Amino acid sequence: MSFAHVRELLDLIIRWVHLIAGIMWIGNSLLFNWLDRNLERPEGSPEGFEGRIWMVHSGGFYDVVKKQLEPGQLPEHLHWFKWQNFTTWASGIFLLIVVYYLGGAALMIDPSVRALDPVPAIGIGVSAIVLAWVTYDVLCRVLIQRSVIFGVLGFALLGGLAFGLSQLLSGRAAYMHVGVVLGTVMTGNVWTVIVPSQRELVGAIKEGRAQDPALGKRAKQRSVHNNYMTFPLLFIMISNHFPSTYGNQLNWIVLGVLMVSGALVRHFMNIRFVYRAWMTGATATILAAVVALFVLTKPKADARAADAPRVSSAEVQAIVARRCTPCHSEAPSDDVFRVAPSGVKLQTLDQLRALAPRLKERAFNQRTMPLANKTQMTDDERARLAAWVDQGAVD
Repeated sequence: MSFAHVRELLDLIIRWVHLIAGIMWIGNSLLFNWLDRNLERPEGSPEGFEGRIWMVHSGGFYDVVKKQLEPGQLPEHLHWFKWQNFTTWASGIFLLIVVYYLGGAALMIDPSVRALDPVPAIGIGVSAIVLAWVTYDVLCRVLIQRSVIFGVLGFALLGGLAFGLSQLLSGRAAYMHVGVVLGTVMTGNVWTVIVPSQRELVGAIKEGRAQDPALGKRAKQRSVHNNYMTFPLLFIMISNHFPSTYGNQLNWIVLGVLMVSGALVRHFMNIRFVYRAWMTGATATILAAVVALFVLTKPKADARAADAPRVSSAEVQAIVARRCTPCHSEAPSDDVFRVAPSGVKLQTLDQLRALAPRLKERAFNQRTMPLANKTQMTDDERARLAAWVDQGAVD
């Protein structure tokens, strides 16, 4: 069994685990956020009673109560929600290693951005993750009473990180490392603040002592931060399917638009019970983001048949054979990709014609293929391929 085959199996298994754990973690987060905002607290409720909600699901009724416990009231079975988070983060780190760090870090490096060797590229990625968490944690502790300043500064630093990584790594790797930064911050919040606060709460009830309100306040602050990072992180998880974003010359601005709009939409969803125009605000945010994305990702140049000499299919096949089929063939010769990426094969004229619009989009408009221009496709070859497509992809 070859290393490439093992790597692909690991990619499949870890990606599957990552997806399942992520659904469970984020699903739990959204559910508890929804519960907190829908709890009903009738007048005359006893002290410590925070609210109650009735729900119907799976053929039965659920009576959910949120309250403070007195010493000695701790139930025998108490369910914690923490391992979904850890599994999501750990599988994400393993996925980062398998997909981006192994195989000579092929997906990390783009010579058109910066000529880096694999080790420095990986070092940049790892350093960004570690330094981002340390910086975030320090700012949280220093600015715990100044949420607006923290928010503005946090978005500015995150934008700066996206810009810096986009100037050093491939667009795809830059996006993914920003996503890992968000995931690491969220996981750090869970395991260094939220879970310890919960343990202290349980310990205080067991031992019959007063609870420290400062711990609860810190945990709530970090939980709110995690809530706002959810939608931006979800986009980054699927971003590698959309080369028009990470392959854009202004990819860091595209990412900034998506992160800000995602956080704003989440904000409007959070305040929908106290702000009647929340839907208007969320809709306006989405429309503005769509317009911005359309403008930012619209191809800046195009090759038209009327402005180019006739290009034959045989010429295009020769270009593709040199630049594309080392990966996109029945038996790839590439040193990393031993199976055609996404199952795309470009060996026959029929295959080229079937994928002609996509070929032009990736090779000419976005210039995201060949990957990191590993096979050194020239500008003239890109233009000829695009002209062939515009001329109808015929002889």
